[in-house]
Amino acid sequence: MTRSELLELIANGENSGVEFKRDDLRPEQLAKEVVALANFQGGVILLGVEDDGRISGIQRENLEEWVMDTVFGRYVHPMILPFFETVRIDDRHRVAVISLTQGTAKPYVVRHQGREEIFVRAGSVSRKASREQQARLFALGGMLHAELLPVSGTGFEELDQERLHDYLAHVLADPDVPTDAAAWVRRLVALGFMVDVEGAGTVCTIAGLVLFGRRPRRALRQAGVRWMAFHGGDMSYAAADDAVLDEPLVGLWRSLGGSRALERGGLMESLLERMRPFVSEEAADLSDGVRRDRQWHFPVPALREALVNALAHRDWTRIEDVEVVRYKDRLEVKSPGALQNSMTVEKMLAGQRSPRNPLIVDVLRDYGYVDARGMGVRTKIVPLLLAYNGLAPEFEATDDYLRVRMFRAQPESSVTMGAERA
Repeated sequence: MTRSELLELIANGENSGVEFKRDDLRPEQLAKEVVALANFQGGVILLGVEDDGRISGIQRENLEEWVMDTVFGRYVHPMILPFFETVRIDDRHRVAVISLTQGTAKPYVVRHQGREEIFVRAGSVSRKASREQQARLFALGGMLHAELLPVSGTGFEELDQERLHDYLAHVLADPDVPTDAAAWVRRLVALGFMVDVEGAGTVCTIAGLVLFGRRPRRALRQAGVRWMAFHGGDMSYAAADDAVLDEPLVGLWRSLGGSRALERGGLMESLLERMRPFVSEEAADLSDGVRRDRQWHFPVPALREALVNALAHRDWTRIEDVEVVRYKDRLEVKSPGALQNSMTVEKMLAGQRSPRNPLIVDVLRDYGYVDARGMGVRTKIVPLLLAYNGLAPEFEATDDYLRVRMFRAQPESSVTMGAERA
C-alpha cells in the first residue's frame, strides 16, 4: 500500500471493512477485530491510527512479531494468514497495515482465558455474535447443517407416509421397507429425516419435514414458497396473483406395469402450475389445425433449475420465504441466505459446487429434480437462456440472499397479462 492510498483510506474513516487502532492495545482486543472482519468480508486494520483518524504512529517494538506470533498465533482460531506491512507517513510516523481476506473456515473465534468468543462486524463496530448469527456462521463454514435440526412439536404423523413408502420402495429400491410406525421412526432417524430429542421424543428434522411433510409450514414457517405476479416492472401496483404454497418438496409417484407416473405433485409441480398462465401463453396460430401450442417466456429446464436451486440451497436458519416474482419483463427468484464457504457468483458460474443442504440435495437428486453433476447454473440456466432469447441472467449475492433475474425478450401483451389459470 502506498502512502497516498493509506492517507485516502484514513480520510474516509472507519467502516465495515476498515478499523483504526493504537498499537498499545491488548492482544485479545486486536484478536476481536481480526475475528470480526474474518467472519464478515475481510478488511483492513490500521495500527497507529486514532479513532478520529489522527495518526499517532507505531509505538510498540517488534510489532510484526507480536501481531503474527502472539495475536494470530495464540488468540485467533482457526489459523488465518494476514498480509502485514508498514507504511511511512513522515520522518516520525509509520502505520502498520494488517489486510485480511474473508475467512473460509467460519466461524473464527478469540481464544482467551479458557473461553472461545465469536465476534461479527456491525457497521464500524465489532460485537459478540448473537445465537442466530453464530448459527449462520457455522452454517456458512459448513460446520452446521441446519437441515438436520429438530422441528419442535412434530412427529411421524406430520409426514406423508405414501411418499415415504414410495421413496424407500421404488426410488431407493430398499428390500426392507418398514411395516409399522415404530420401525418407520427408527428408519427415518437413521436416514436423517427424524431425530431423537431428549425430553421431547422423536421429532422431524427440517429436511424430513420439507421433503415429506404434509403441510411443512404448520411447524416451519419458512418452508414452502411465496409466489407473486405483477403487471408492471415493480411492485407499485396490486399483484395479478399472490400466493404462499405449502407442499412437500417431492411429488408422489406410482409404479404401475413397470412404469412410473406422477400421481400428486410436490411443491415444484404446484409452483410451476401456478406460474404457468403468467410465464407462458398460447400461440396465435393452430399447430395442427386444432390445437395451439403453449409458448413459454423462458426455457422450462432453466426455469425449473432456478426454482429447484432456490429451494434446495436456501439457508434454513433464516425465517424468510423463498420468493418467486414475475414482472412484465423478467422473473426473479430469491433464496434466503448468503453464499457459503466463501462461494462467489463467479465461482458458481464457473461450476464450483458447495451444497448447503446435502441431504435435501441428495433426495432431490434421487428423484431427478437436481442436476446429477450439481452444475445446473453453468450447464442449464445460463446457456439455455442465452440460446432462447440472447439475454443472460443476472445473479445478485448479498449477506441476506441470492437473487436470480431472468429476462424476457419481449414484454407481455395486455391479453395474456390477465390470463386465467390454464
